[in-house]
Amino acid sequence: MDDESDQETTIEDDYYAFLNIARNASPEDISNAYRKLSRLYHPDKHRDPTLKKEAEVLFNRIKKAYEVLSDPHQRAIYDSLGIRGLETEGWEIVQRMKTPQEIREEYERLAREREERRLQQHTNPKGTVTVNINATDLFNKYDEDYSDGDGSAFSGFFSCIEVSGMSFAQSIEAPLTLRDTVTMSGQLGTQNGTGNGSINVSAKRLISSKGWVEVEVGAGNGPTFSLKAFRTLTKRLFCDGATILQFTSRGVKAGYVGTLAMQLDKHTVGYLTYRAGIQDAMSTMIVRDTSRSYTAFSIHFGLLHSFVSLNYTYKMEEKQLKLRGSVKAGTFGAFLEYGAEKKVSKHSSVSAAVRIGVPTGVTLKLRLSRASQAYTFPIHLCDEVLPAPVFYATVAPIITWTVIKKLIIDPVVKERTEREKEKQRELNKFRMLEKQREAKAATELMKETVSRIRLEEEAKKGLIITKALYGRFVYPQQDRATSEETGHRDEVIDVTIPLQCLVKDSKLILHKASKSQLPGFYDPCVGEDKQLLVQYLFHSQTHECVIQDDAPLRIPISSHKVNTT
Repeated sequence: MDDESDQETTIEDDYYAFLNIARNASPEDISNAYRKLSRLYHPDKHRDPTLKKEAEVLFNRIKKAYEVLSDPHQRAIYDSLGIRGLETEGWEIVQRMKTPQEIREEYERLAREREERRLQQHTNPKGTVTVNINATDLFNKYDEDYSDGDGSAFSGFFSCIEVSGMSFAQSIEAPLTLRDTVTMSGQLGTQNGTGNGSINVSAKRLISSKGWVEVEVGAGNGPTFSLKAFRTLTKRLFCDGATILQFTSRGVKAGYVGTLAMQLDKHTVGYLTYRAGIQDAMSTMIVRDTSRSYTAFSIHFGLLHSFVSLNYTYKMEEKQLKLRGSVKAGTFGAFLEYGAEKKVSKHSSVSAAVRIGVPTGVTLKLRLSRASQAYTFPIHLCDEVLPAPVFYATVAPIITWTVIKKLIIDPVVKERTEREKEKQRELNKFRMLEKQREAKAATELMKETVSRIRLEEEAKKGLIITKALYGRFVYPQQDRATSEETGHRDEVIDVTIPLQCLVKDSKLILHKASKSQLPGFYDPCVGEDKQLLVQYLFHSQTHECVIQDDAPLRIPISSHKVNTT
């Protein structure tokens, strides 16, 4: 695992960025870029022995990039796996007469085989722990309930809280092949002194890309057997069904569940579900899921319960936050629920929700998810809907989260981030020194060409790069003091000459890729977010722009004009 992570962290050359061409560049674009850079870096173009030696190194890099990208077979491998793919011994089986499409298919086949071997060596455990807490005595509206007690307020507080139930669920998924999966799951719980449990084993087989079947047997309140299946009928229509047999002391109960679903548009799916036998019911649901929100509306008709529900989630991906709200009303009563979920790390998230219902009262639900494990704490605060428990259930999680985040989570995340950055810098230390020397040499080799380009552009009042900085830098002076206090100072390099060298016909075009791969550039702050600041003259007027490291750039643009009045 460590080797794999090191390889992912190690910086590789980007041939497309080095030649400053798009990833879908045509053979003609590749040849033109190669010829342009060859004229600049060919050793025969330089008389100085030192410059000649430096030019030879850069010319070999250009030649290597051109050889790979101009060969359809090597380019297909490079696009799929990068430079490591070109060096992998396994690619020796790829014969030269195969087309790029066949090479990609061969890569996908090998990837599937590797994935299958990996799956056979791993299981996918999932588990949930639920602890039900009864805290209704905290908000009992009858004061006399608290009059009998000789303990302190602190001990009295905890005496009002009791664990009313617990449940544990665990499953282990064991993929046998890419088509066959065996899952074993179990559940054990107790509520108010009454316990129950069950165990289930299922075998699922992928019939084709359009469907699968699953057989499941279980034991708990009597043996159970079920057969499930899924099938895609058309491009927009699919269905699934299950037949369930439950063996009890009174005989065999049979049940059936069937769902028909239809893709209504790109983000919306409609479901129609019918249940017969063990639990007769019919329901319909419409789900709309976009990058910013999730909405689900359902209507359920059953012999025991009927209800209408609406769920809505607002996704704030930039803050890794989700705001949720739902309302449900039916023959059993009604409730309103609202809450939020916050992602605290790559594999962890916390959430809190307040449920206000009749006749259930007020409940606060806390949940911590860590990788494949989830810990849920439903805290029943009151049997009636009263203002005090609603207020504290809403405010307490917010205050608690703010304190924990400030004192615990933020320092831990900051330390981990700095540790990862330091590891990345260490892995690429020698590589970065090499890139830095190469960038300085390239800039020196460009000076003569840049002088000629500037004279041509000045003559026609074209595009003159007056200043270009690349790296991490702070603009406002008021932010600079804060930056220095936290140890974050400007880490930039001057790339005015390399950018001017890329100007052609009063235009500069940079494609979507890290600018650190361009000739004359290097990464001055590995692991940090970087920007490119460009100040330039066009028609003798001052322009300025700032872009993110991997953003494309095309100048001149009139919106970059600086108002000097």
